[in-house]
Amino acid sequence: MNLVIIGVGLIGGSFAKDIKRLYPDANIIGIDKKEAHVDEALELQLVDQKGTYDALATADMVFVSIPVDALVKELPKILDAVGDETVVMDAGSTKKLICETVDNHPKRRNFLACHPIAGTEFSGPSAAINGLYEGKTNIICEVEKTAFKLQEKALEIFQKLKMRIRYMNPEAHDKHIAYVSHLSHISSFMLGKTVIEKEKNERDIFDMAGSGFESTVRLAKSSPDMWTPIFEQNKENVVETLEEYIHNLERFKQLLLSGDFENVYKEMNNTNRIKQILKGIPLTKNEN
Repeated sequence: MNLVIIGVGLIGGSFAKDIKRLYPDANIIGIDKKEAHVDEALELQLVDQKGTYDALATADMVFVSIPVDALVKELPKILDAVGDETVVMDAGSTKKLICETVDNHPKRRNFLACHPIAGTEFSGPSAAINGLYEGKTNIICEVEKTAFKLQEKALEIFQKLKMRIRYMNPEAHDKHIAYVSHLSHISSFMLGKTVIEKEKNERDIFDMAGSGFESTVRLAKSSPDMWTPIFEQNKENVVETLEEYIHNLERFKQLLLSGDFENVYKEMNNTNRIKQILKGIPLTKNEN
C-alpha cells in the first residue's frame, strides 16, 4: 500500500501508527506545511519518507488531517493530483462546506468525506498514539458520491481499525456535532478563561484543582489553530447550541438566587440520565 498522509500531527500520526501495525509493508509518505513536523514524524518512524503533491498520482490512499480552513483550500488541489484509483479521505470536524467545495470537482468520486470522532487535547507528531481509532465512531457523509470500489477500499481499513461506521448527511453532521463536540470545547475554553481571570495566583489553581476541574477543563488545552476555523465554518449551529446552553446556565443561576434548591436537585437528577445515554459508548481519558 502506498499511503500519503497530509498533516502528520495527532490524527494523521495515529492513523500512520495503526496502518504500520496492520500493513507492515505499507509505504507511508508524510506531507505537512511545517517541515519540522515531517522531520519529527520521520524520527518517530510514523512515516517512511517526506513527500510533495507529486506523490499523490501513485498513492493508493490519501488521508488528509489538516485544519478545516486549510482543507477547503487544499482538497481541490489534492483531487487534481490523485490517480483514478486513489481514495482520498479527510478527518475534518465540519462537513457541509468541505463537501460543497468539491461537489462539482471532476474527481469527486475519489473523495470519501469522513469524520473519525477520536483525538486528545494534544497536537503534533509526538502526540500520536496506537489504537486511537479502535471502538470510535467514524461519520461518513455523502457516501453515494464516492466510487463503490474506493468506498470498499476505505471501509476495509476502517473495519480493521475496529471503527464503528455511521452514515449522515453533511447538514445533520454539522448540527449534531455542534452539540456533542464543539459546545464542549467552548465550555472548556471558557471555564479555563474564567478561572484564570479570577485566580490571579496560579499556585492556588494548582493546589486546589481536583480531578473534576482537570477533566472538565482538559479540552481547553486543544489547539486554537484547529478549533477557530471549526467554529467559523459551523458558526450558525454553534451559536444555536450556545444560546441553549446559556439559557440553561441562566436558569440554574436563577434557581440558586431564589433559593429553590428543590429544583436545583431536580435539574441535576434529571441530567443524571446522561449515564444511560452514554452507556456502551467507548470513552477514554483522552477522547474528545
